[in-house]
Amino acid sequence: MSVIKIVKNILQTNDEITSKNKKLLDEKGIYVINLMSSPGSGKTSLLERIIAKLKNNINIAVIEGDIYTTKDAQRIEAQGVPVIQINTGGACHLDGEMIKNALNALTLDKTDLLVIENVGNLVCPAEFEIGEDIKICVLSTPEGNDKPLKYPLMFEKSGAIILNKLDLIEFTDFNKEEFYRDIKSLNANADTFETSCVKDEGIDEICSWLLSKIQNKKLMIK
Repeated sequence: MSVIKIVKNILQTNDEITSKNKKLLDEKGIYVINLMSSPGSGKTSLLERIIAKLKNNINIAVIEGDIYTTKDAQRIEAQGVPVIQINTGGACHLDGEMIKNALNALTLDKTDLLVIENVGNLVCPAEFEIGEDIKICVLSTPEGNDKPLKYPLMFEKSGAIILNKLDLIEFTDFNKEEFYRDIKSLNANADTFETSCVKDEGIDEICSWLLSKIQNKKLMIK
């Protein structure tokens, strides 16, 4: 007797769940960020500083994705905003089902901005939609300016790209001219920012940009 194997289309299933997530979040008027990067880029530090500057003006919630531990979630919790930890147990990205379960634990009626900090990885997170309005990629100068061409999907799909750890650029061989040329070749419409958490540079610019995005979504929902 022959055996017929049924292989589930993981991406299709994820898209179906994500569509429901997106509908719910849109109905609530919540602006959603999928924050992505490789490990050690400084995205949690960036998020801490963004929250500190915005939490008195808007309601922020965070979903933290990590393979193991709650270290990043504890840092965000210290900022005084709701945070849900997702431990993937080995998976290198978050998906729609994980986000659906996390949303059930949040008070969405009291949320203006939801930041989903994805698992540190420059490959898989970009392949899975999770109900976001925008993907943001963070790259730090010590990682090198060659990453956009080595991991193009991440940079092609991101609506904004943040070059972080500008305070360390003088200690690296990071070529900004080449970096921005590569970004333009992959994604000419992406918004770009330069930041240093140590020197608190570029954070205000991102916060103003975010407030505009949040306000525009609320106007569209109305």
